[in-house]
Amino acid sequence: MTREEIINYYRNNPEVSVLIIGAGVNGIGTFRDLALQGVDVLLVDRGDFCSGASAASSHMIHGGIRYLENGEFRLVKEAVRERNLLLQNAPHYVKPLPTVIPIFNWFSGLLNAPLKFLGLLEKPSERGAIVIKIGLMLYDAYSGGASIVPHHEFYSKTTTHQKFPDIHPGVIFTALYYDGLLLAPERLCIDMILDAEAENSNVHALNYLPAISSEAGSVKVQDQLTGESLDIYPRLVINASGPWIDHTNTRLGVDSSYIGGTKGSHLIVNNPDLRGAIGNNEIFFENADGRIVLLSPFEDKVLLGTSDLPISDPDSARCTAEEIEYFFNMVHVVFPGIQLTSDQVEYQFSGVRPLPAVDATTPGQISRDHHIQVIPRSEKNSYPIFNLIGGKWTSFRAFSEEAADRALKVLGISRKFSTDQIRIGGGKEYPEDGIKSEQYINSLVAENEISRERAAALFNRYGTRAVEFTNSIQPAGETPVTGASDYTKEEIIHIIDNEKVVHLDDLILRRMNITKSGNLNISALLEMSQILGTHLHMSSDEIVAEILRTKSILSEVHGVDI
Repeated sequence: MTREEIINYYRNNPEVSVLIIGAGVNGIGTFRDLALQGVDVLLVDRGDFCSGASAASSHMIHGGIRYLENGEFRLVKEAVRERNLLLQNAPHYVKPLPTVIPIFNWFSGLLNAPLKFLGLLEKPSERGAIVIKIGLMLYDAYSGGASIVPHHEFYSKTTTHQKFPDIHPGVIFTALYYDGLLLAPERLCIDMILDAEAENSNVHALNYLPAISSEAGSVKVQDQLTGESLDIYPRLVINASGPWIDHTNTRLGVDSSYIGGTKGSHLIVNNPDLRGAIGNNEIFFENADGRIVLLSPFEDKVLLGTSDLPISDPDSARCTAEEIEYFFNMVHVVFPGIQLTSDQVEYQFSGVRPLPAVDATTPGQISRDHHIQVIPRSEKNSYPIFNLIGGKWTSFRAFSEEAADRALKVLGISRKFSTDQIRIGGGKEYPEDGIKSEQYINSLVAENEISRERAAALFNRYGTRAVEFTNSIQPAGETPVTGASDYTKEEIIHIIDNEKVVHLDDLILRRMNITKSGNLNISALLEMSQILGTHLHMSSDEIVAEILRTKSILSEVHGVDI
């Protein structure tokens, strides 16, 4: 169904079992879970899907080894299991990530864990080899067998400096373990939405449709494209709006103070020396202030993160000059001979973690665990509101399952099955190894008369959903996009037709990796605006407005000027 058809449907059929407000990964995960149980659900967001906190991910799928020090064993056990499930169920977008911890001493931090567990230590201190070894042994134990990812290894000083010639001379060991690299968080979210709608004709997802008020048992939503308002009558509301949860409740006529979020910023830098120094490894280490930070491969660039700063207004989250300087300086902790310059920053982004409002001396002390706060039915609101507080990208499926179970209980419906073994989008029937991947790519070539290079590009972008793109190719072939020849006009049109694109920035920021990878240029932007405008029947003025809107977002939010 088109956007107009979905809105018209709810205009005439305003009752729904579950209304989910907020289309980040937790809202989308819950939407998918309930859809697969046969529940009728409407998912809405004031912006695009996965455009808030979920888009500001560190691109890691991890168990959170550092949470062991806080005594959060349940969280780590759950997150490690969910990491393994994502490697299994979304292999097109989640890949094993070798993670290296540089270690500068033997014994530091031995008392950290017990003191923090007893609440007697607030400021972190450096972790030495023995503490890290114990932590990784526990981490391996939670990981189970080594069938998903290998167990950890320790490298001597000699081996370390052979593997990493540019590493700080004071590093005496490195530890290697494996987590997951999340290649495209926004695309993984789109895959889940498409899966849900394909499996259940009574569920729909709409972007740019904020909840603006609540009245007489209804939630009023407003289409940002037309200004039209609709009254939706839900039996249950799930507030999954992340750092905006309290703002959403205010619009629903309820006061709450659940969220005390912190800002996390990241940079993507183009520094060949740094990219060569880390290889295909994430470098995960402790900065001078005790903050755990990372250097991670991102295509041929390096992702630097992350900060952890209190913030009151999630809409104001931007990467500041002070944070950029912080990131530049942290590189010197591990690679003192590598210099970064501001012109090497190709992309920057910030988001706000939807952490609970608690008293903590440092942001790192706030738990990354998740829970649900329930606002019961009242005279004003004839529906309960489930507020999804906290959580991590890694554990979204488990959190979504918990939320769905609570919702099913309210609705009097039994769960049909768990989502833990259900593959996502282009991860379905994904080849098991490199040889079978080659065979799959060759089948795309044979069935569609396209080049092997083109088939491989589509497979790498979309997994087994690549076949949907190849099936849409006309006998006359494809037309490369000016300035981005590895994309084609036909590919862009397929995305617009099938992935709920409303604005130009939806396309270039969240349906494609072209901007993050530093490959966007003005020629590509202008041609894609024309493709979008023509296909969505925009006027010339509307196309110009889309270009100006997108350039403003790129400059103000991401530090990209084209």
